[in-house]
Amino acid sequence: MEKFKFYKYSGHGNDFVIIDNWNNCVPDGDLSKITKLMCRPKFGVGADGTVFIAAGPDEVDFAVRFFNSDGSEADMCGNASRCAAHLAHQISIAPSEMTFRTKAGSVEATVTDGMVSVMMPKIGRAEGAALVETDGYSQTYHRINTGVSHAVAWVDDIDEINVVKVGRAVRRHASFIPDGTNVDFVKILSEDSLAVRTYERGVEDETLACGTGVTAAALLAAAQNLVTATSIVCKTRGGEDLTVRYEGPADAPSKVFLEGLVRFTFSGQVEADMFKK
Repeated sequence: MEKFKFYKYSGHGNDFVIIDNWNNCVPDGDLSKITKLMCRPKFGVGADGTVFIAAGPDEVDFAVRFFNSDGSEADMCGNASRCAAHLAHQISIAPSEMTFRTKAGSVEATVTDGMVSVMMPKIGRAEGAALVETDGYSQTYHRINTGVSHAVAWVDDIDEINVVKVGRAVRRHASFIPDGTNVDFVKILSEDSLAVRTYERGVEDETLACGTGVTAAALLAAAQNLVTATSIVCKTRGGEDLTVRYEGPADAPSKVFLEGLVRFTFSGQVEADMFKK
């Protein structure tokens, strides 16, 4: 493997290693392996996942592929999309208003300094609820796919939830076979705000923010009349707010936007030593 440059980004504490793979410095067959090496704390860079930017079809500015820290590929990632859009603009791959291709569909993005808004790919209707009992904890989870699958639970005290323990059990529950699900615990704060904690499939841990997770929470809350606003502020464990805006009916929105700050933290070059066993 040759040396290559990487960029480290954070979207509200949801952190990513982004690689400009326009010239195929990392072959397709190595994307998963490189992800696991890069994301390892202490031995690698450390991150929740990686993003590879590459050339796309003519109708878009570029294409991206998302990988979780365990090496599994995700069809969509909201915060990673926002970070990738910011980098693509910074390194002159795309203008400030751009379109890029993901496995979940095309994403439109607008970059204004450190603020990035993405229009999410087409989101389907809620898929019904499942009652799950794990270790004596019984909870109803509402299912929706926002590019990846999410199971959302309404809770009264979001701080008392053992997100890792409960989330891990629910993520692999029979109700969500065969692929499992991301799991979100949500407290309604007001008619236009939520607090959200997420256990992410593929990271296999709680992350400090999840873009597709807050999107799932906001749309389900709106569809169930738990919030009344069409612009919903979502408070994350990263300490910053993500905003979900939608147009059209909440249960079948015509457009959904995810917006918030991103931070470029550092860049570096991966040396051959990382690939030695």
